[in-house]
Amino acid sequence: MLLGFVTTLFVLIGLFLTMIVLIQKTSNSLGIGNLGGKNVMLFGSSGGQDLFQKITWVLGTLFMAGSLVLSILKTQETRSSRYLNQVQTRQIQTEPQAPAH
Repeated sequence: MLLGFVTTLFVLIGLFLTMIVLIQKTSNSLGIGNLGGKNVMLFGSSGGQDLFQKITWVLGTLFMAGSLVLSILKTQETRSSRYLNQVQTRQIQTEPQAPAH
């Protein structure tokens, strides 16, 4: 249940991140993000990053954190797998015994 929820959030963050990167204005093109006329700056026109860059940083951070959380959850799920435990039990039971001398 938790793994499915985190996976869904991870996919949505990935889609939003892709869209926001494609919308941004690059240094040598107009970009879709420049349709409003002028850039909206969070810290005024003197510097700082525009709104799309801030959103990109946040989504990128969430994307990396989500991939880490997914890998941890999947590792825990694999370690507690019933199938894996059954295979290990069978291997222990079928190992040949050394003959007694």
